[in-house]
Amino acid sequence: MGANSSAPILPFPREWLDEMATAEQVGIATSAVGAISSMDIEKFLAVRAPLPELEDTVWESAWEPGEVAPAGLADFKAHAAAAVQADPPLNRLVYKCVPRRVPEAEFWRCFFCWAHHAVTALDEEAGGLAVAGPPVLSKSLLEKGDDATSNAIIGAFRGDAEFDIFARAEMDGILQRDAEDDDKLAAGITMAVGKGVLPADPPLEPLTKVDVLGKSADVVAAEIIAALGSAPASGCVLVLQGLSGTGKGTTCAKLQQTLPRCTAWSNGNVFRAITLLAVTRCEQSGTPFGSDALTPALLQELVACLSFGKFGPGGAFDIAIKGYGLDMLVSQVANTVLKEPKVGKNIPTVAKMTQGEVIAFAANAADMMRGDGMNVLMEGRAQTLNYVRTPHRFELTLSDPIIIGYRRAAQRMMGAALEKLKGRDAGESVVKDALAAVLAELVSK
Repeated sequence: MGANSSAPILPFPREWLDEMATAEQVGIATSAVGAISSMDIEKFLAVRAPLPELEDTVWESAWEPGEVAPAGLADFKAHAAAAVQADPPLNRLVYKCVPRRVPEAEFWRCFFCWAHHAVTALDEEAGGLAVAGPPVLSKSLLEKGDDATSNAIIGAFRGDAEFDIFARAEMDGILQRDAEDDDKLAAGITMAVGKGVLPADPPLEPLTKVDVLGKSADVVAAEIIAALGSAPASGCVLVLQGLSGTGKGTTCAKLQQTLPRCTAWSNGNVFRAITLLAVTRCEQSGTPFGSDALTPALLQELVACLSFGKFGPGGAFDIAIKGYGLDMLVSQVANTVLKEPKVGKNIPTVAKMTQGEVIAFAANAADMMRGDGMNVLMEGRAQTLNYVRTPHRFELTLSDPIIIGYRRAAQRMMGAALEKLKGRDAGESVVKDALAAVLAELVSK
């Protein structure tokens, strides 16, 4: 059952596929195995062993630590690790089964029984887990709006002259906006350094770069989880940087679904809270609101009105706003008071002046949550994340930047196509026609 040591380890023994299987067929088989994580627990545990080496009388004693494993079993452990990396939701099935229902060894015996059924397309046992082809461009796929949707649209339209032109224009626009944002952030950080809020040269821990070219968000998240090692068990801060379009938000969502006690930090409500305080202070003092009113002394006063701790229901972490007659928790007013027009219209002015203060506040909050055993995700731009101290630093890259354009083009197409298909039943050809019509409209603008 030995795996080829020169090839990537699959979530199942390569020998289970025909030796002439293509890379595409291997990928389809891997996707089929990925469906196991969504199985009903009772069905998962009731599987029949399709091979002698997967019989429970042979398997368990060799799998448990301290036993001498027969030839080939160590490969199953490598395939198990690869399965978790390729399909992070599999962790949830592990947590549901081990140790409450079965020992770890029995869980993986059941998994590999189902994996064999899936890979070899034993429909009568797999109950629908047989190898399937690539996803159909359906209306339901458009409604999902995730990375699988984008990849399906790219696969259908890549090579089309109009799509390639549109994607390149989107890429150029994204790179230009990123450069402009970098300049604004740099100016804000320079201001913070001048005020003494941030150090000029923060110490930087090593950065792990992950090329996302050709990878799903699940695979990218699995690579990051593997690099974290045992850190999530006790809590850690993970920073994720990269250009727009590399999938930071989607990857964070996948990580949040998989890592225990995980939360994603956003600076947005901190900026809104400071803006609310600044506007309230100016109203009470009769001072016209503007950048001139936001002196270093006032900004220090405003930030002192914010505190972070276990203030929420059940001891949940929250941001408390106390000052100028205000006494509230951010979680209670995030969609009401903090969304009022007087806050929204003034955020750009406050954000320009308070980059350093907000970065420092966020870094302290993340460290507090880590100390409480939580896993904290912080995604954004390198200029700000450089001020967060953590050994878990990742950057998403694309060795072929045109993919950024392809992804953004696909995202714009899917939303507009859904509008065209609203209230209609649509098969694959109708969906593709709607996407083509939207593409023509976008290119003509």
